Amino acid sequence: MLYPLKFKDIYKEKVWGGRRLSSLLGKDTSPIADCGEAWVLSGLPGDASEVSNGYLAGNSLNELVEIYMDDLVGETAYERYGEEFPLLFKFIDAHDWLSVQVHPDDILARERGMARGKTELWYVIHAEPGAQLISGFNQALTEKVYLDHLAMGKLKDILNFTEVKKGDVFFMPPGRVHALGPGIVIAEVQQAADITYRIYDWDRPDKDGQMRELHTELAMKALDLSGLGEERLHYHTVLNQTMPLSSNDHFRCGLLHLTQSLHKDLRYADVCVVYLCLGGQATLAWEEGSEEIRAGEAVLVPAMMDSISLRPHGSASFLEVSP
Repeated sequence: MLYPLKFKDIYKEKVWGGRRLSSLLGKDTSPIADCGEAWVLSGLPGDASEVSNGYLAGNSLNELVEIYMDDLVGETAYERYGEEFPLLFKFIDAHDWLSVQVHPDDILARERGMARGKTELWYVIHAEPGAQLISGFNQALTEKVYLDHLAMGKLKDILNFTEVKKGDVFFMPPGRVHALGPGIVIAEVQQAADITYRIYDWDRPDKDGQMRELHTELAMKALDLSGLGEERLHYHTVLNQTMPLSSNDHFRCGLLHLTQSLHKDLRYADVCVVYLCLGGQATLAWEEGSEEIRAGEAVLVPAMMDSISLRPHGSASFLEVSP
């Protein structure tokens, strides 16, 4: 029988990374000095997550999708994605500005030989006072105006900067220019794609003293120049029930703040569910066993399971996500 699965972290060193994944989430990122990302659930080739609990420990996520198929991911998801796990879950620590960037949508990505584009959702789990991010432009632009600002080194004049605080949620569709700023740690849910077009990198060298590649021409066709600005998602906090955040073509995501035990009936879901722990600790229990889940961890509940219970140790918060 399948059971709720936990996975080993995959750490990524970044020129803009820091040490908050260790200090805030208790992750052992050594020997990486500047850890920017912890991939907690991934099926990307070369970066497939490895199970860390139970009798399937040591198997990769992709091996399990191949073996268990719709019992693991759900019939609808398996019909659409086959043996590819369609989502990627990360925690990101921005000690410095990330590059100003954009992602393609599915159509453009396929035109360029890639399986899919990249839609993202960010939940802010930590923000220093005054911390900012970039989401969209501050005005509608023509291609000429955009390229002129880029050529003159004045891109910042047309970007939409917005202050953030803990608990903010941002939806980042393909085409939206964006960047995380210093002092922010987020949980990210995204399509399983690792394609980024870098537009501007703050004129800084990488750890080897080299300037990172920019993708001006590739980004041009991907960019939405309409000046959409931020897409901060507004929600009302209700304890002990799932609050919907986003339902789009690629995933459904809700927010769950627990102060008491909660039973989840999954009989009619026909899809796997991922619980990404944002803070606190809880016991995830099912008929045959239980598993502890702490801040910074993800657990994948297979589609074949009928029910689970979440029992917080005091309180705990989760993103609840399904393909």
